[in-house]
Amino acid sequence: MVMRVRAIRRFTVRTVLPERLAALSELVMNLRWSWHPETLDLFESIDPVIWRAVGGDPARLLGLVPHSRFAELSNDETFLHRLDEAAENLRQYLHRDRWFQTLGDEAPKAIAYFSPEYGITAVLPQYSGGLGILAGDHLKTASDLGVPVIGVGLLYRRGYFNQSLSRDGWQQERYPPVDPYGLPLTLLTEADGSPVTILLRLAGRDLQAQVWLCQVGRIPLLLLDSDVEGNAQAERDVTDRLYGGGSDHRFRQELLLGVGGIRAVRAFCKLTGRAKPEVYHMNEGHAGFLALERIREFVADGVLSFDEALEVVRASTLFTTHTPVPAGIDRFPRELVEHHFGAPDNPMGFSIDRVLALGAENFPRGDHSVFNMALMGLRVAQRANGVSLLHGAVSREMFAGLWPNFDPADVPITSVTNGVHAPTWVSREMQRLVEQDLGVDLQSDGEAWGGADRLNDHQLWEVRRALRGHLVDETRQRLRESWLQRGAGESELGWINDVLDPNVLTIGFARRVPSYKRLTLMLQDPERFTAMLLNPHRPVQFVIAGKAHPADDGGKSLIQEVVKFADSIGVRHRVVFLPDYDMALARVLCAGADVWLNNPLRPLEACGTSGMKAALNGVLNLSIRDGWWDEWFDGDNGWAIPSADELSEVRRDELEAAAFYDIVETQMVPRFYDHDDNGLPRRWLEMVRHTLSSLGPKVVATRMLRDYVTMLYTPAAQSARALEAAKFAGARHLAAWKKRVTTAWPGVRVEHIEARGVSDALEYGTVVSLRAVVALGDLGADDIDVQVAYGRVDEHDQILGPTYGSLRLSDKRDDGSWVYEGEMTLDRTGPFGYSVRVLPSDALLATSAELGLIAVPSSGEGMVTGDLR
Repeated sequence: MVMRVRAIRRFTVRTVLPERLAALSELVMNLRWSWHPETLDLFESIDPVIWRAVGGDPARLLGLVPHSRFAELSNDETFLHRLDEAAENLRQYLHRDRWFQTLGDEAPKAIAYFSPEYGITAVLPQYSGGLGILAGDHLKTASDLGVPVIGVGLLYRRGYFNQSLSRDGWQQERYPPVDPYGLPLTLLTEADGSPVTILLRLAGRDLQAQVWLCQVGRIPLLLLDSDVEGNAQAERDVTDRLYGGGSDHRFRQELLLGVGGIRAVRAFCKLTGRAKPEVYHMNEGHAGFLALERIREFVADGVLSFDEALEVVRASTLFTTHTPVPAGIDRFPRELVEHHFGAPDNPMGFSIDRVLALGAENFPRGDHSVFNMALMGLRVAQRANGVSLLHGAVSREMFAGLWPNFDPADVPITSVTNGVHAPTWVSREMQRLVEQDLGVDLQSDGEAWGGADRLNDHQLWEVRRALRGHLVDETRQRLRESWLQRGAGESELGWINDVLDPNVLTIGFARRVPSYKRLTLMLQDPERFTAMLLNPHRPVQFVIAGKAHPADDGGKSLIQEVVKFADSIGVRHRVVFLPDYDMALARVLCAGADVWLNNPLRPLEACGTSGMKAALNGVLNLSIRDGWWDEWFDGDNGWAIPSADELSEVRRDELEAAAFYDIVETQMVPRFYDHDDNGLPRRWLEMVRHTLSSLGPKVVATRMLRDYVTMLYTPAAQSARALEAAKFAGARHLAAWKKRVTTAWPGVRVEHIEARGVSDALEYGTVVSLRAVVALGDLGADDIDVQVAYGRVDEHDQILGPTYGSLRLSDKRDDGSWVYEGEMTLDRTGPFGYSVRVLPSDALLATSAELGLIAVPSSGEGMVTGDLR
């Protein structure tokens, strides 16, 4: 009998390569290999069998290949030539100038990018879903464009969970250990070789963290790890799991990410000589505490007061919100914040009241017992954005409480629509086609995609057929593994060989499984859905994947409902649920489906980048007009499921499901199956080509990152420089000015408005002269901007989409009031109205709404024949 022995400690022994193969380590330790096909092919050629067994993990590959094989490769001139070429290609990639280097001195010297998760490759399981995938694509694209980003995150020793299914289809979670020594990571060390240690004080206890360096092309990613000797078990567990534990655990993680992340950046820049970041980008609110650490740095040095330091921090900070619902925001109990930041062991050195104010919900219907991380993000960042045009509008509505008396359209939250990293997500087959026929450079801009209308239909259809075939093969393999995990015997699984048909219209659906994404909408009418699947002449098949949060039993129930349907003997060859959705499966599924389905409750999808990945592979989108699809659907690049937003949830689901069935049956199926004499579905391929040409230039992350650089990073760097110049004179001025204006603002009033030449009926194009009298109290004309707002009005006299123009100062009266004059052009027909508002004004403000202060005519005044009286 052989006794099974469990190891008390797990570690990785790294291989020692022959000197002639040393460049392999250089290639493995830079994750650029994950989006460089030639390097991936080189790794596979070392041992194709082991390569497939380790799931394309080059670090594990090198650890399992026998030394005899390395000795053989050391004398293989063909392999050595390829190795030298790959190593030289990497060196040139890392050092030659890219797009960012053409921008000049106005662009920031460096940007620190903070995110709680990163999806760079399946080999590094530090992501749960879209937020992490976006962060990974952000870093990879920054590398391709030469943008000097420093990534900051946490290293989770158990990552995010691996998903499997029980026999009855219930989601099960497993957290395999992550050994950083077995990953393409290096420990950040001091000059003497000792590990860099980041120390935090948490509620009277010390937390130490070490820093792992992950090289993502040109971009360093710093990952903080609290599982170090010297920490108590509670502190070691801070970085155990992504999104695990309760409020206190999450709070500690976010303290380490924000406060510890800044300290890690400081240590890294000191050791490497890299430029100190001028801009700090928070990818969601999890890293909000970075602002407190930066304020502490300025205050502790005796350079600035809290308020002055806050202005410098605000000017140089960008906050990106990714959630369109309040439930998606981290909100901690106020007592938890007081416990960590209050006296007598205050780690920051400033008043707990100043800390609490940054996350307070101090607006009508706000919860005064919580600390809101999104509100903190908005308060410590001078610039903020949503991740699609629609999401920007939703965010302005959701956070309007911070800017009372402002129209939601004036809330200072802009939008940069997400994009995806084309070299990661475009399949090899599609990549070869667009590079050869269109000259597309996946690492550069996406404009060349606009020529996709020129693609040859026969070649395009062969690519699409090949990708569908790959998906069928991958589905069968993964489905077999899933059933074996569920307890089935190999002899029971012969039917899997006939699952899916490589010639059948295939619809993909894969994403996280919160209720608003409506995984089960397709099952609203099971009989109609089944008839679609089993149509004897023109069937449809579905591949479905997704994970529910471990604590979300509602999401798990939705998965179980789909699994039970897919397990039915009559349809199991046409609909499949694949567990453990990850980047590796996403690449096959996003490329191999013919149609990508997305049916969230509108407007709860912030962006939804999986459909972008699909589009770049010639997959057509079928989606509710939410997120990015609301912005770029043009009627010919896919299908839009009509929304019934105004109805009850039950009725809405019924109508939107019926619309989904109708589109599939009456539009999609005929286009896919109607072939010409050459066997080509010409109408389908016309839509595929239009999808590539209309969406290709837009959905790529190179467009996204250029938008960030030009719209947000560069203005933020310039604002920060203006405040820091002349020994922070700008910061001192702005802090004092804001305090003075805020104190004096109750004395600001619009006292009188009159218009010359206004009658009940005016002609289009008429120029009307305006005169406004305002009281400024203790403020002067240099402190404010008086604006006219005008445009069409609704039945309640609300101005719709107003045009604004500044009025000019013309007089100061003896009673202390000020007179402003100007003109407005009646540039729209129909009911028309105008009003006047007064806003704070200073050259160092990013927007006039920054202080949340506005003065408008009193609500008691009414609109009479065009005059506000």
